Amino acid sequence: MEDANTHRRRFIKHSVTTAAGLVVMSALPDQVLGYQGPPKIRFSVIGLNHGHIYGQAEAVIRGGGELISFYAKEPDLAAAFAKRYPQAKQAKGEKEILEDKAIQLVVSAAIPDERAPLGVRVMRHGKDYMVDKPGITSLEQLAEVRKVQKETRRIYSIMYSERLENRATVKAGELVKAGAIGKVIQTIGLGPHRMNVKSRPEWFFDRKRFGGILTDIGSHQFDQFLHFTGSGKAEVVSSQVGNVHHPQYPQFEDFGDVMLRGDGGTGYIRVDWFTPDGLKSWGDGRLTILGTDGYIELRKNIDIAGREGGNHLFLVDGKETRYVDCSQVPLPYGGQLVNDILNRTETAMSQEHCFLATELALRAQKQAQKVVLKT
Repeated sequence: MEDANTHRRRFIKHSVTTAAGLVVMSALPDQVLGYQGPPKIRFSVIGLNHGHIYGQAEAVIRGGGELISFYAKEPDLAAAFAKRYPQAKQAKGEKEILEDKAIQLVVSAAIPDERAPLGVRVMRHGKDYMVDKPGITSLEQLAEVRKVQKETRRIYSIMYSERLENRATVKAGELVKAGAIGKVIQTIGLGPHRMNVKSRPEWFFDRKRFGGILTDIGSHQFDQFLHFTGSGKAEVVSSQVGNVHHPQYPQFEDFGDVMLRGDGGTGYIRVDWFTPDGLKSWGDGRLTILGTDGYIELRKNIDIAGREGGNHLFLVDGKETRYVDCSQVPLPYGGQLVNDILNRTETAMSQEHCFLATELALRAQKQAQKVVLKT
């Protein structure tokens, strides 16, 4: 099955073989080809406990960042990262990176409950921070992060990759902003995932480490709800979680859902760990955006109707039903974050949005009713 990178490589190969293609190539934005000039910033990585770290690093590199060094406590994770990025120096410890005044940004995918404390240390060392979701696993951590961020004025960015690194979702944002479906009334976000039990570390099954299913994989959906409804204030109407099929992991949660009400719209979220092995993807991630004049549906990873690859967008309005292949849509987050670091702006994501999405996830998790099904 071809992915977006395959399409991109074919497009570039075709373009550079023609004279017209040379003009096209020179005009393409950095988000498509990746930044081609001298490095804009220098960054390092601390914590490699989730594979998302590779996508995080690539986003910054694509945006103009130069990867200088990395550190991980686990030799196997460090060896794999070094193989992928031989240009990066392996630091002897976290302190070496934090005290390197040339480093402007630290990127992390550490174990979830370790991410916020690391971010606090990073900000207190005068550096910006970009972290995998969940970037914060408790309301107490959130209060401390907010306090230190306000004191230091550093950037604390959580990469909600289901929006920021998904081309169909980026395109949906452009269409909504252009008024393609009128005013957004509701979002419905579905985030099913495959367990892959044998590949999971011990902390994956410990709620204290990963924060709970709504805090963890649900965090993407809270981000999307706020973004597409334009809500600056929101509350959790109801939430529930449960471990309905994995009693061998008593500290695990495999199902959760939430109802939300914001000042810009309403939302429903469902997340689970029940993607069957028969699906040719880790999950059939979907998002429906209901507007006053139409709706958009995204099939982010796979179209079970048969279209190849991911990044599928369907738009229905008063005139037609339209399909949009989003496999070549640029991904702006990495470049925007790099420029925010240089210019002290908030184009990639406002700090308040980042924290509000996390706060909603944490409050939904904390107040969730337990789902108990008959066995």
